[in-house]
Amino acid sequence: MAEIRHTATMRGSREVAFAYVNDYRNVPEYMFGVSDFRPITEVTSGVGSQFVTTLKVGPKTLESTVECTEWVENEVIKLTSVKGFGASTEWYFADGDEPGTVVADVVFDYTLPGGIAGRVLGGLMEPFVAQAVKHTDSVISKHLATQND
Repeated sequence: MAEIRHTATMRGSREVAFAYVNDYRNVPEYMFGVSDFRPITEVTSGVGSQFVTTLKVGPKTLESTVECTEWVENEVIKLTSVKGFGASTEWYFADGDEPGTVVADVVFDYTLPGGIAGRVLGGLMEPFVAQAVKHTDSVISKHLATQND
């Protein structure tokens, strides 16, 4: 299992950042490579909500069903794979040290298949994740900036 951690401090409120990330309709916008993220449960937020997600990594398309396994309003969102590509994403939100800022800590864990397929996918994942982190920071920061005006 590989783990990627990233911390970003952005101008804006924790509540607005959390609400934006928590809204499943925004996931394809801020999460680089995600082309589809749709609920498969009536509940679309909080513990127990489930989503089918499609992630394009280079020439490979990965599908996964994720479930929210931890959720605390304005603080934590944790999604864990229950079917398909093995991955989990954890978001932690806190007020920044500087007034008017929010700190977002993100942890992304994923498990690659064994053999040649796993090695090929592993070679694609590293540059993909670096690009995804930059994209996510940029999109969320821009969203927060529009809310601060």
